Amino acid sequence: MIKGVHHIAIGVPDIEKGLAFYRDVIGFDLDWRSDIPSDNVKAGAVVGLPGFEARMAMLKGANIRLELWQYSRPEPRDMCSDPSDLGYPHMALAVEDIEAEHSRLSAAGMTFVGPPVDIGSQKAIYGRDPFGNIIELLEEA
Repeated sequence: MIKGVHHIAIGVPDIEKGLAFYRDVIGFDLDWRSDIPSDNVKAGAVVGLPGFEARMAMLKGANIRLELWQYSRPEPRDMCSDPSDLGYPHMALAVEDIEAEHSRLSAAGMTFVGPPVDIGSQKAIYGRDPFGNIIELLEEA
């Protein structure tokens, strides 16, 4: 029986910059972190990459966890997507006062496609984190 979503993983080129953004700017709390050496056979078996090396951090929010990964081996590829791409092209954060969050996050370096859009019972806008990953801000009426 599936109980729900546990976490979303985000690949970042720099774990410290990822923490600075998702913890310090967005507001997630650091739950735990780990450095995974290439000789961690069990970790390699879990992700299907024997001998990988990475740093990771698990962050907790009000109703979801984010897992940041900085791989050093194998060399990561930049796979940032556009909203129309297949796969996992974005995550949405529920916010109060979307205009204030849009301003705050813009000042912190997040880029947006424009100002928040009122679509009736919701206001929403897409933006990108410092690494190019798409984050939607969503305010429900």
